Order: sequence, then structure tokens, then C-alpha cells
Amino acid sequence: IHGTSLKNLIQNMLQTLEATEGKLEFTYTHFMNKSAPVSKIQSLMDYSVSWILHARQNDNQMDIAQELEVVVPVMSLCPCSKEISDYGAHNQRSHVTVKVLIKPEASIVIEDLIKVVESQASCELWGLLKRTDEKYVTEKSYENPKFVEDLVRDVATQISLLPQVQAYTVEAENFESIHNHSAYALIQSN
Repeated sequence: IHGTSLKNLIQNMLQTLEATEGKLEFTYTHFMNKSAPVSKIQSLMDYSVSWILHARQNDNQMDIAQELEVVVPVMSLCPCSKEISDYGAHNQRSHVTVKVLIKPEASIVIEDLIKVVESQASCELWGLLKRTDEKYVTEKSYENPKFVEDLVRDVATQISLLPQVQAYTVEAENFESIHNHSAYALIQSN
């Protein structure tokens, strides 16, 4: 499944249904093979991906708007907790959702969006880690604390630099480890 095949599919759908406009949406689990940071052990990491296409026939031209949404699980370490503690800090698993409107005639690689998000988190996640990897993850996140607002702002800054992206929404939810609530932030392009 990729942008070009979906554009062909929605065009065929409108022709078959003799319709002037329509929408297609596909949601699936996308797997990436990842190597742990120290042990290099291989495992699969799963991400939720949705492709959303809107098509409208205008005279002899079909306009197609193509959106891609990816949910990326990452780790976030609390800067406030780090600042006030004599040792340690609390961390949480976070879900960062990036939704991009892709420019007409452009294409985008799902793994590229995932890498942008993971590079801005306190630390990325892996499906399988050994003890040496856990040490790496713990220390890396400790050296890179982020509030949920920092996370969405930093991801949005990097997404805005992608030439294929016309517009974007970035949201993050931190599933707090020491509070009975989640922290949430959202940012959108104009």
C-alpha cells in the first residue's frame, strides 16, 4: 500500500461507481524491523498507519487530497521530575500521532515520518531489548528530558521541513507513570 496505488484505486472507484467524489480510508498495522541499540538483536516494532484520500471530479480533472497518519510509540522523560529529584526521574510511554497532507504529485515514505518522530523523543522504543539496551534507553532518555509540549513542538519543526508536506497536525499523549491522568499536546500548521 502506497500513495500511488491508492490514487489509482480511488480513481477506479469513482469511475466504477460513476461518482463525482469519494473517500477511501485504510488503517493497518505497519511493522518495521529494528535492531536494538547495543545488542543489535532484531525485533519487529508496530505502528498504526492510516491513509485517507478524498477525490473530486472537476470537469476533466480529478483532484485528489492525500493524507497519511502514523501513530508512533516513544519514551518521554519528565524534565520537572529530573530537576527536583536527587536521583532518577519518572518517564512514560507516549503516543505521537502525525497527520500530514501530502502535496499533489508528491510521495512520502512511512518510515521517514516514523524516524522524524523517534528522533525527537527522549528515546525511541524497540520490541525487544537486552539489559545492555535497557541501560542505553534509560540513560539516553535521562539526558534528553521532554515535556509533551516540547515533543510536539520539536516533531512539528522537523515535519515542517519535509518538502512533500503541505499541512500537518502533531499530537502527543504521555501515559503518565506517577499520575492518574495523561498529558496531552497538539500543534497544527496554518
